[in-house]
Amino acid sequence: MGSRPPPRFVVRQHDDTAHRRKLYWLAGGWAASLLATGLIVAALAGHNAPAVVDKRQVKALTAQNDDLKQQLANLQRAQQVNDIATKSVRSTLAEREEEINGLRADLGFYSRLIGGDAQRQGLRVQELKIVPVSGSPTAWNINLSLTQSAKRGDEVTGKLQVSVDGLRGEKVVQLDWPALGDAAQKDGLPFRFKYFQQLHATFVLPADFKPTRLHVKVMPNGDTAISRAVGWNDALAGNLTAVQGDKDAQP
Repeated sequence: MGSRPPPRFVVRQHDDTAHRRKLYWLAGGWAASLLATGLIVAALAGHNAPAVVDKRQVKALTAQNDDLKQQLANLQRAQQVNDIATKSVRSTLAEREEEINGLRADLGFYSRLIGGDAQRQGLRVQELKIVPVSGSPTAWNINLSLTQSAKRGDEVTGKLQVSVDGLRGEKVVQLDWPALGDAAQKDGLPFRFKYFQQLHATFVLPADFKPTRLHVKVMPNGDTAISRAVGWNDALAGNLTAVQGDKDAQP
């Protein structure tokens, strides 16, 4: 009987324990990998949290800064508007004050003209003002107003002369009208009126002369002359002030 060849298949008993051990190792490795991944994500999230907070704070501060800038701009615009309004009010008040002063002067003038004073007055120098001539430091324009009470009702004629007191060098001198006015009017400015008249003239002062006071002499025909004196600065401002020695003609 010949020898039998070895079988091609061998039946062995299955090892369930080794298989379960392998499954346990795979499950444990997967769980460990999950845990490691979670720890890494948590660590990264914790590391990035301050940066996120910083970005939020910067954004909030930027918005607050923009709001403060806008408030400041609004306040600056309000201040500019207030300044413009204040300047406008001041300018308006100055104009009104000037108008009031003009009205007061007109009231005095017309009151004087119609004889509104308690005592009737005669011929008078009502207004006087000097203005520098443009482009000439020594030439001056003089404007005068003569009035008499309307109750008088008589026409008055005559001439008016102006003289100037001042310093020339170290001496006090007086320049009379012939030395100041036009040669054609060396005897004075003529006037002729019933109620009032305005006179205008130009005179020239020496370059080395410093004026201090003006004298106005009004010489009506057939009546007593009247005179008025006013300081140079008052004449520049148009303020005719009476001084001791001045006198007006009386009716």
